[in-house]
Amino acid sequence: MHVALVTPEIAWNTGNAGRTCLAAGAQLHLVRPLGFSLDEREVRRAGVDYWPRVNPVVWDDLPAFEAALPALGEPYFFSAEAPRELWDVAFPPGVVLVFGRESGGLPDDVRARHADRMVCIPMADTKMRSLNVSTAVAIVLYEVVRQRRTARRAGDLSGRRPPGGA
Repeated sequence: MHVALVTPEIAWNTGNAGRTCLAAGAQLHLVRPLGFSLDEREVRRAGVDYWPRVNPVVWDDLPAFEAALPALGEPYFFSAEAPRELWDVAFPPGVVLVFGRESGGLPDDVRARHADRMVCIPMADTKMRSLNVSTAVAIVLYEVVRQRRTARRAGDLSGRRPPGGA
């Protein structure tokens, strides 16, 4: 599992997303330019004492990251305006969850290139523009974890029968 933040702007969000990735067993990727230094105190504080273990992969730019996507897994791109809801996606075992920057989300050209892989987190309040990016990372990442757990219990991922199954 991989989580990518494209041009993140706020150190606290990145630190929190990194901590969530570590807890869920996902690799964090950061795509430059970053709106802060990875040495900033705020990143470390948000990641608590776990930040050194997060060990994010840092990409020089979006083209370099996109070129690596086939080797990383199947990408899904998240935007509040995407037509497909999170609950309607069955995530594959090798997945890359891609999120945009806090102030503007993913660039328009990325959304256009990957229109068939755009997903949103549904929100009941139609006046809400978006969720905080680290909150979105946590929601999506743990939906993937939940799907994997359900599949494992059914024997779908391991090839084994579920406990107590015939």
